[in-house]
Amino acid sequence: MKHEFTQRVYYADTDAYGVVWHGAYLRWMEQGRVELCDKLGLDLVELKKNDIAIPVTNMNVRYKSSAKLDDRVVIETCIKELTPIRITFGQKIRNAQTGALHIIAEFETVAVNNEGRLYREMPEVLKSKLEKGLLCRD
Repeated sequence: MKHEFTQRVYYADTDAYGVVWHGAYLRWMEQGRVELCDKLGLDLVELKKNDIAIPVTNMNVRYKSSAKLDDRVVIETCIKELTPIRITFGQKIRNAQTGALHIIAEFETVAVNNEGRLYREMPEVLKSKLEKGLLCRD
């Protein structure tokens, strides 16, 4: 399963040269991960109330080309890997009109309690729902 959404590039997303500022891509990818979790039935606010958080522990972002002011970009998010302690999200950002690839990324997350202690095994509520989201199809 994957989640996709389209985002228009606004002035606030760009730098002085009219190209997307690198932090805007990170914000859109976070939105994609949260929305995929929602789609899988994982409400991150409810998880926190149940002593579970899934922070990013590692990210690998490859910038391939720049999106520009007023472009429409498509953000794709899926789950590449699920281990007993780690979730790896795969993400791509493409130009909606041309299909040009702007970003390829992987984000690793873990499950921790609200005090930041690592769960040695993925909590069942996460595992059962995230398994429905496997795997990315390139």
